[in-house]
Amino acid sequence: MSIRTRRSLRVCREALFAALIALPSAALSQPAADFYRAEFTRAALTDRITLPAEPYRDCGLTNHHVYHQYVVRTPKRDALHEHLVKRQIETAIYYPLGLHEQKCFAYLGYKNGDFPETERAARETLALPIYPEISREAQQYVVNAIVEFFE
Repeated sequence: MSIRTRRSLRVCREALFAALIALPSAALSQPAADFYRAEFTRAALTDRITLPAEPYRDCGLTNHHVYHQYVVRTPKRDALHEHLVKRQIETAIYYPLGLHEQKCFAYLGYKNGDFPETERAARETLALPIYPEISREAQQYVVNAIVEFFE
């Protein structure tokens, strides 16, 4: 690779890095998260699903969450997951077990019941589709499917 090519790649890389730094990270998926929150609230689902906590929003902080995942909680997580899959809505269960329940941590000696909130969170959390380019129509489809599930 020539010196000129390496220099061009370095300049491009530096320009891309500068552009990424200038973009506020919370701005990427925040509008999509706000849409979900508004629609779940409007549909009166907040007594059936727990939305992501935003403890700093009320303080006026704008960069409080980047929403690389939009994780809700419900005791009916597995049934909701199946309902959404049947409607071709991709969801994810990122942490099906608490750390203390995984074989690699068995040597620590913890057992089921030692961390009840962790175990409950592992049973209840479900990540919904979210990314900066998600359309409001796609999100509305997700919300409507969840409304249908809880009817």
